[in-house]
Amino acid sequence: MSTKRFSPFTTHQSLITLFLLALAAGTASAQQYPAKPVRVITGFAGGSDLMARMVAQLLSPELGQQVYVEQRLGAAGSIGFEAAARAPADGYTLLLGAITLVTNPFILPRVGYDPVKSFAPVMLLSTIPNGLFVHPSVPVKSLRELVALARNSPGKIAYGSGGVGSANHLAAESLQSIAKIKFTHVPYKSATLGLVGAMSGDVDMVITVVSSGAAYVKDGRMRGLAVLDAKRSAAMPAVPTAAEAGVPGLVAVNWYALLAPAGTPRAIVERLYAATAKVMSPADVQSRLRATGGEPQSMTPDQTAEFIRSEYARWEKVIREAGVKNK
Repeated sequence: MSTKRFSPFTTHQSLITLFLLALAAGTASAQQYPAKPVRVITGFAGGSDLMARMVAQLLSPELGQQVYVEQRLGAAGSIGFEAAARAPADGYTLLLGAITLVTNPFILPRVGYDPVKSFAPVMLLSTIPNGLFVHPSVPVKSLRELVALARNSPGKIAYGSGGVGSANHLAAESLQSIAKIKFTHVPYKSATLGLVGAMSGDVDMVITVVSSGAAYVKDGRMRGLAVLDAKRSAAMPAVPTAAEAGVPGLVAVNWYALLAPAGTPRAIVERLYAATAKVMSPADVQSRLRATGGEPQSMTPDQTAEFIRSEYARWEKVIREAGVKNK
């Protein structure tokens, strides 16, 4: 009876061959990508949906396949985020991520994704700066004066928001944490209603996207005290940043990023980044973004991943210190 003998060298050689074949298959797959339509999931209607549709429209001719948008609404975007996280990591499902991607895990009872581990970032598309606005009846002309008033009269200043856990609610919590002051929170059903409440004087203050509040500053119905970004806004060039106004570290921007499920081949992620950066770079596209209050961005996949990690850590600190929960 003969005994079959295995050579360690032969076995090692076979493993290398299998690895090279797998690598070649992955490379070939990336070169052929995309071979069918690509969907972009969005967890919101409104501005998020408009952004997703603009990106899809621009990417379709560049990729040579239809790119279409699928709304998966609910739970502050988490239904859509989870659907994208659970999709096959083959480049045919993408996600338009927004700020609630990183805030929901600390606010909602449960989310079915991890903001850092569940996705392969493709590109940060746009940031949307917030501004701090007060009703003209509030006896302050600057952010420093607002902080001083709040310190002297804790809880006297009431601010409106789009609800518990909304971006403008968390921005106000960040200000309170940094400046060691206390406001009274008045949640509305939407950010728009919170702005209306501040314009009418039902509440004293609101933090909202600069593009929404700037027009009311021009006509005198609101007073802009600060832009919560690293630089001033072209929509309100005379209004200082929060750092210039005496509260360094107060940065609160909304944002949109294009993401793929974790495990998507790097070659496909790079292909998507190159295509997205190309179609988003023309001057007319950037003008469209700025017209809706956005600041165009073009972060690489690695830069976008680092941005999301930093946002996740920053908002975790704010939310835990404030004890924000949405049951």
